[in-house]
Amino acid sequence: MPQNALEISAFPASLNLSRNGGADDRAIEMEHRRQLARFGRWLYRLGFVPGTAGNLSVRLNRDVILATPTGMSKFLLKASDMVLVDLEGRRMEGTRNATSEIGMHLAIYSRRPDVRAVVHAHPPIATGFASCGLGLEEPLCSEVVMALGAVPLAPYATTGTADVASSIVPFIGGHDAILLANHGAVTAGTRLQEAFMRMETVEHYAHICLVARQLGCAKPLSGDHLEKLAEARSRYAKNAPME
Repeated sequence: MPQNALEISAFPASLNLSRNGGADDRAIEMEHRRQLARFGRWLYRLGFVPGTAGNLSVRLNRDVILATPTGMSKFLLKASDMVLVDLEGRRMEGTRNATSEIGMHLAIYSRRPDVRAVVHAHPPIATGFASCGLGLEEPLCSEVVMALGAVPLAPYATTGTADVASSIVPFIGGHDAILLANHGAVTAGTRLQEAFMRMETVEHYAHICLVARQLGCAKPLSGDHLEKLAEARSRYAKNAPME
C-alpha cells in the first residue's frame, strides 16, 4: 500500500549509492540505463508512447534520478541517452536534456520515499477516459482493485510545465496510478518493472470500464468484498518481491 507522504522512513540500503565513480555504482547505474531503454521499447510496442511521447525514470539514491531524455522515441532509446539529474531537475551527467516533465517525477519521489521508479505514458483507452474528465475509480474487477486500487483524475495542466507536477500532488500519497486530464497517465513503483506493470494494468482497467459502460449493466463491488480485497492487497504488498 502507498506510504503516507508525511511518514519519513529509512531509505532502502540497496539505494545508498554514492556518486564517487566506484565500479559497483557504475555497474548498477548501467543496468538501470539498460532497463529504462528496455521498458521504453515495451511501452512503444504496446502503443502507449507514440512519437516522442512518454517518459520514465528511476531513483538511484536519495539525491540522484536517472531519466529518459526529452524529444526522443522510446523505441530508439539507448542506455547512453539517459540523463542524470538532481532533486531540483538540474542535469548532472548526460549529453541530452532530461524529459521536460521531470518535475512530475520529482514531485512523486519527494512525497513517496518508497517509490524508486516512475512511468508516464499515453495508453489510448485510459487517455480517452482522462479526456472525458473521467477517472477509473469504480471497483469493477477484483484483481484490478487488489493490484492497483482506484485511479483518480488530476485536473488539466499544460504539458511540460510545473503545473503538471502541482496537479498530481493531492493524489500522490494515496495512489500508485493517476490519470492526467486530457493528457495520459503516470504510475509509480518500488522498481521499474512494477511501475511498468501498473501502467499496463491502468489500460486493462480502462478497457474493462469501457466494455462495462457499453454493456450498460456494470455491477461494482462493495461492502465486505472491498474490505477483503483491501486486506488481500495489504498482504500482497508485503510479500511483493524487491529488486
